[in-house]
Amino acid sequence: MWKRACDTAARCIAEAKQYNKQRWDKFHMEPDFQEGDQVLVSTLNSNNHKGPKKMRDSFLGPFTINQLIGKNAVQVKHTEQHSR
Repeated sequence: MWKRACDTAARCIAEAKQYNKQRWDKFHMEPDFQEGDQVLVSTLNSNNHKGPKKMRDSFLGPFTINQLIGKNAVQVKHTEQHSR
């Protein structure tokens, strides 16, 4: 009985993994950034604690991409307003 329960659980996990992979592959799009593109930068991990959270901007920008660092990482050119 224990063996049958473990087999059923393993089969259900494998089916769930396959289903999740199919959904990921169906809807996922690889970013196709190029140097010179305009992008917005998320403030989710920013240290900008001015005012209530619901009143803060979710994104800053647009910024121009200077350099592609990796698949999902880019270096942007900051404007005078957003420079440190």
